[in-house]
Amino acid sequence: MKELTVQLKRLGKKKVKKVPITLDSTPKNLKELISACVRSEVKRYNEKREGVQVLSFLTPTEIQEQGEKGKIGFGDEANTTLANENTAIENALLAFKDGLFLVFIDANEITDIDTQINLSSENELTFIRMTFLSGAYW
Repeated sequence: MKELTVQLKRLGKKKVKKVPITLDSTPKNLKELISACVRSEVKRYNEKREGVQVLSFLTPTEIQEQGEKGKIGFGDEANTTLANENTAIENALLAFKDGLFLVFIDANEITDIDTQINLSSENELTFIRMTFLSGAYW
């Protein structure tokens, strides 16, 4: 198992989201890296939907913190449909091919899906979503 932290960025936004990713094996190229990241996220997504849902309550502190973010909720998942791992991987690889996101390892952009990579936990892995114009009025 390999632990990495992936930085997720969007064009036009200053906020950077850091997501811990657990990989089953060390990826040898970008295609394997994208596939491994998707597998990890699909597993997390499906586990969240399969979990037992117990009636929860919020403390006054949690209500205050969520109120500052603009939305107060119990964290319940209304959608219990599980993600298909193979479909998600195909979609992610197609999105990369179509230029919907970029991948950087440290400060180097990886543009070819077959590029050989040598990752360690010290590398800075960044995905940048390039779809900031979607939904704009024309």
